[in-house]
Amino acid sequence: MSHRPIILGIVGDSAAGKTTLTKGIAQVLGPENVTVICTDDYHRYDRRQRAEIGITALHLDCNYLDIMQQHLSLLRTGQPILKPIYSHKTGTFEPPQYIKPSKFVIVEGLLGYSTRGARDSFDVKVYLAPPESLRAQWKIKRDTQKRGYTAEQVKAELEKREPDSEQFIRPQRQWADVVVSFYPPNDVSEQGNGHLNVRLVLRPTIPHPDFTQILSVISSHPHPAIRLDLDRDMNKPVDVLEVDRHATSEQVDELEKIICNDMPPHLSHFCSRESNPELGKVAGTTGETIQSYPLAMTQLLITYHMLKATQIYQQVPV
Repeated sequence: MSHRPIILGIVGDSAAGKTTLTKGIAQVLGPENVTVICTDDYHRYDRRQRAEIGITALHLDCNYLDIMQQHLSLLRTGQPILKPIYSHKTGTFEPPQYIKPSKFVIVEGLLGYSTRGARDSFDVKVYLAPPESLRAQWKIKRDTQKRGYTAEQVKAELEKREPDSEQFIRPQRQWADVVVSFYPPNDVSEQGNGHLNVRLVLRPTIPHPDFTQILSVISSHPHPAIRLDLDRDMNKPVDVLEVDRHATSEQVDELEKIICNDMPPHLSHFCSRESNPELGKVAGTTGETIQSYPLAMTQLLITYHMLKATQIYQQVPV
């Protein structure tokens, strides 16, 4: 068990940004060190069967949650699995894939926290909760450009899925250590990924960096681009860290120092934007690459927690 993988969960509704966040974190940790698992592969029915039965992919009965839970338990102990493969492009299943876990495992999908056994397999649990209006925009854009749907079909599917989203997806927020909400500022009409703020709900279920240090840095600004507040989420006390899209490089540097200074020397090379120039990079509305500081700080914080878990549980250098 001293060499078991560190497992990160990234859960959220369809088109909430799970894949974008996963790719950035995997890039920081090194693709050769990361195994990515998608829990959508554990669907019980393919697209045609779901339409015939009248069930959505979000419903618990539409997924082999027992097999997913079993596979997560195996991965946690470093054992390989024979994972099913579901193709979102064709809506059908492909031959299963033999997976050996790397040093880090990122598990992203719709229902990763839906059972106690699955939740117990994660070292760090993240839930993505963008505003529903923004998520709908992302889903329409993705499904029309990459999956061959019309905008009308996507809107109809969103409406059909809403009851299951409310019943099965959103309640998983309660199990997250970090709740990530990217949202558009009030002063801009452009809602591309590079123009979003982020609100990070930090639950005391895992030890976070001491962000109170940032208060002295931002206190002199009448409208600070980085804010730290106490709040309640699902009726429980939490810290809330917000980073605005217009935060300056100098302000973000201070936040980065707080996150990275708590890392041991042999892990510090993972924990900086200078060492990881791809942090926060996102495609703009016309295909250009945009630097998003809110995204960069979110990726860095989650990477920090994975590295801290490595320090605590593995007790060996990465």
